Amino acid sequence: MQVLIVESNPLLGNEWGRYLKKLGADFVLAPTGDDAFRLINARSFDVIVLNLVLGGGSALAIADLAFFRQPDANVVFVTDTTVFSDGSIFRHSANARAFIEARTPAKDLAEIVHHYGVTSRGHVARQDQMAD
Repeated sequence: MQVLIVESNPLLGNEWGRYLKKLGADFVLAPTGDDAFRLINARSFDVIVLNLVLGGGSALAIADLAFFRQPDANVVFVTDTTVFSDGSIFRHSANARAFIEARTPAKDLAEIVHHYGVTSRGHVARQDQMAD
């Protein structure tokens, strides 16, 4: 499973990534919106973990590009604010699958991301091809 973590705080992003690695995922960290745009245009991801309040970029623009370039990639939004706490993020982002607080334990976040990674259509298709 390929995971893109878009998080301005590299310590937090790498902590999430360490737990994802324990679940067998490969991850790459994008600390800025520009980095995320470049990576989405260059590589395929099963899941994108995206901090809604991202320094140096618009999280919704990143989610929109991901939906356009990689429609099978699921987006897990993470935030430490009450913006979109009413669930409206799911109306604004077609590929949003979860909306969780940044203070969620890294182990729990990794389990959520893993769930959406193994259930993405692209990942399932790749697993089916490997079985042949």
